[in-house]
Amino acid sequence: MKCLVLASGFGTRLYPLTVQKAKALLEYKGKPLLTHIVEKVPTDVEVFVCCNRRFEADFRQWQKFISRRVEVCVEDVWSEEQKKGAVGSLDFWVKEKKFADDLLVIAGDNYFEFDLTKFIAAYDGRNVLVAVHDIGDRSRATQFGVVRLDGNRIVEFEEKPARPRSSLVATAIYVLPPRVFSVLSEYHSLGEKDNLGSFIAYLVSREDVRAYTFSEVWLDIGSEFNQKSVG
Repeated sequence: MKCLVLASGFGTRLYPLTVQKAKALLEYKGKPLLTHIVEKVPTDVEVFVCCNRRFEADFRQWQKFISRRVEVCVEDVWSEEQKKGAVGSLDFWVKEKKFADDLLVIAGDNYFEFDLTKFIAAYDGRNVLVAVHDIGDRSRATQFGVVRLDGNRIVEFEEKPARPRSSLVATAIYVLPPRVFSVLSEYHSLGEKDNLGSFIAYLVSREDVRAYTFSEVWLDIGSEFNQKSVG
């Protein structure tokens, strides 16, 4: 298994906080969000972090102080208008790095406290696994992909519904088997580039997708934090 952390966005929802700093490098509880994530990845899993050209120097500086080997992968984009989007970035790096192993994919603006080792252990080796969390508030669930489960199988996935039927949401933390990389490429070729949740919904309509439900703390920084609350 390998791990790809998606951190090549420009964080426009948090402007002006992220005009000069990548969202994944914002500090929370005394260290960058990206550090929290990477420190949770099991040591036997190789880690890749993708970023954009505008913030490359900051990621290179961060790389010097992380306590494990991390490969920084730089996309040659400088602005929001040029960005590949989460789907585009994932598809690009799968092909660029010729990933052929199971892939742990984590969005760089996640903060979570559950054990990634247990999450990976729940992966059955064939079906996409999605970390899901009950945020306890249906009104807030409009910002996320809302899921309905049958046991641990996702039977319905609604991306940012106007009227959520539950507060159980998909987080941007997945394990993808290599067999779905071709489906990802197909989905991207349809013109979709930004929302990984929509790709998961696409998969749910085609095959079994599994859920790992956790109760520990989880925050999507872009949706939940403002300039005063980060730091």
